[in-house]
Amino acid sequence: MAKSIAWYRSGWTVLVTSLLLPPLGLVLLWLRPTRMRRKVLGSISIAAVGVTYLVVFFGLRLEADGTGIPRVLRFHRPEAHYAKLEQSRAAQQLAAAATAPAGQPVPATPSAPAAREPAVLAKPLPPWMTSTYWTDFRGPRRDGHYDEMEILTVWPAEGLKPLWRQPIGGGYASFVIAQGRAFTIEQRRNREVVAAYDVATGRELWTHSWEAEFRETMGGDGPRATPTWHEGRVYALGATGELHVLDAETGKLFWSRNILRDNGADNLSWGMAAAPLVVDDKVLVLPGGFSGASVVAYHKRSGEPVWKSLNDQQAYTSPVVVTLAGHRQLLIVSGRHVMGVTIEDGKLLWSFPWATQYGINCAQPVLVDENHVFVSAGYGHGAALLAITRSAASGSNGASEKWTVRSVWENTNMKNKFNSSVLHRGYIYGLDEGILACIDARTGERKWKGGRYGYGQVLLASGHLIITTEGGDLVLVRATPERHEELARFSAIEGKTWNHPAIAGGLLLVRNAREMAAFQLSR
Repeated sequence: MAKSIAWYRSGWTVLVTSLLLPPLGLVLLWLRPTRMRRKVLGSISIAAVGVTYLVVFFGLRLEADGTGIPRVLRFHRPEAHYAKLEQSRAAQQLAAAATAPAGQPVPATPSAPAAREPAVLAKPLPPWMTSTYWTDFRGPRRDGHYDEMEILTVWPAEGLKPLWRQPIGGGYASFVIAQGRAFTIEQRRNREVVAAYDVATGRELWTHSWEAEFRETMGGDGPRATPTWHEGRVYALGATGELHVLDAETGKLFWSRNILRDNGADNLSWGMAAAPLVVDDKVLVLPGGFSGASVVAYHKRSGEPVWKSLNDQQAYTSPVVVTLAGHRQLLIVSGRHVMGVTIEDGKLLWSFPWATQYGINCAQPVLVDENHVFVSAGYGHGAALLAITRSAASGSNGASEKWTVRSVWENTNMKNKFNSSVLHRGYIYGLDEGILACIDARTGERKWKGGRYGYGQVLLASGHLIITTEGGDLVLVRATPERHEELARFSAIEGKTWNHPAIAGGLLLVRNAREMAAFQLSR
């Protein structure tokens, strides 16, 4: 009788049970008549086995937030997510087939809204079906401003209702929107995928993919750079340097290049992140090659190199077209400098030292006026206002231009990490290491700081800030230097959200590495 009662106390029983079912093994261990020291050490060992099981079989991960410190435990099973994504896309196709006329196949890509005849419609097309406003990273000027139309500035207490919501592949790219379609790039298993979606329904219209898988344990996996739409073509750059130019209607490939191999450049620690910039007849990319191939222009139609320039290691910002001191130029923030570069041939006009730890510059520069640029960086660096001027100069080769750049002010009142600021009526609004702040652009003086939104993103529309928080909330804040005034907040999508939102035709699109959704913001 004693033997039958005490069998569970044997060391072998505890060992085998702990390996097969750690929680039960822990209970049996503490029922054994043994020393406390052995029970404590055994409990630690069993706990380690249990955690290993959770990591290997259930995808338990300790996920870092924007500070780079692992803080959040969550279960992440990529295969399960990809299966859910594929089921969602298959269900969309079945639904489309069910509503298609009998005997007619479902087109992979519906007719472009611009080609439809408004006269035969019962009512006008909604503005997001015809808009070609938000076709670039952070908007038409890459400055995070939405000026196409007025937006709702009074939101329901329960939050805006999504027009649609569905799973999406991994990565940190944003959307660009044109003619009723939203384009982005995402990770699906071992492939980078450029996808076109119907903005009205979220239905996938076409995909184009290639084999590439960028992995990074601290930041996360997947492509980073937002595609660009220009004259019916989509310019998409993957995290490993694959640049593909596609027909926006069908997804057909026009040309492709790997900008790293082309220019003898090494990839960055967190992957290629600069959105391609189409200007005039060129598409500009930032491979960061050291042999005069840091900034590269390809012909936008043929893909042939037009010019290559500079030797700076690049960072994670995207190039911008600006007019400074009366001269149209490229504004670029590399790993070590803020620079003005000619569009025609890549000639360096001016340069200002801007080096952060490990060369990690991520925030977009802000054009304050025709002679001033605001720049900011995290990692304890801070912000600066640069004044750029030019004057005539004479030399042995005759008259030329002399460019001068100086710092008006520098301080740590705004430390944008990978969260870019916006300018409104002379004031800069942005996330200072995760906390919303307002500073005077002319003086650098902080007006206020408040509202912990984590490492999300900020846009400006109708005199208000639209903020996506790191946790996936949507927030509306009045853009005023007087005080922090939060007007509305609700949960929009689930999961860590570092991706920039996008707005076109009054429709707001948000996404992260797991989910995407659309909300109507027009009045």
